[in-house]
Amino acid sequence: MKRTIITAACVLLAGPALAQSLGEKTGVNSALGVAPTTADFVKEVAVSDMFEIESSKLAEQKGNAQEKSFAQQMVTDHAKTSSELKALVSDGKVQATLPAALDSSHQSKLDKLKSAAGKDFNSDFDSYQVSAHEDAISLFDRYAKGGDNSALKDWAGKTLPALRHHLDMAQELGKAPSVGQSK
Repeated sequence: MKRTIITAACVLLAGPALAQSLGEKTGVNSALGVAPTTADFVKEVAVSDMFEIESSKLAEQKGNAQEKSFAQQMVTDHAKTSSELKALVSDGKVQATLPAALDSSHQSKLDKLKSAAGKDFNSDFDSYQVSAHEDAISLFDRYAKGGDNSALKDWAGKTLPALRHHLDMAQELGKAPSVGQSK
């Protein structure tokens, strides 16, 4: 385990020019509780918001009643955080580049949701929402505690309660009776 961490740390130090640090990409930073760089944080948040919005739009069409209600809330809330992040970047308070599209991992999940139907859609959507919000909470919490941009740290801290509420809601998906279940 120590060797893996040391190797990962060496790779991280050697590759700062990567679009996203290996530590964030591999989950090493999360496992160690290390704050992401500002560039990584901005990229991860923007991609996460895009995924939340697009996957939730699919759930508004394909999901059961519980997923549709959850999805409406996700579209509203993640459009708000996306707008806030864009404002921080465009105001010059945060020096980072916003990605224009999903990364391959999130695009693959979205493609799977697009082709899924019925219980397959429900299962995939529900599990993606739980894992996405667990990842987001980790990301925001680590940045709020140790990020290097004060405006972004404050915003991350203020956004955490909503993300925790989203996770609670996501964990309830699939637990309700299957009234209105999509077929």
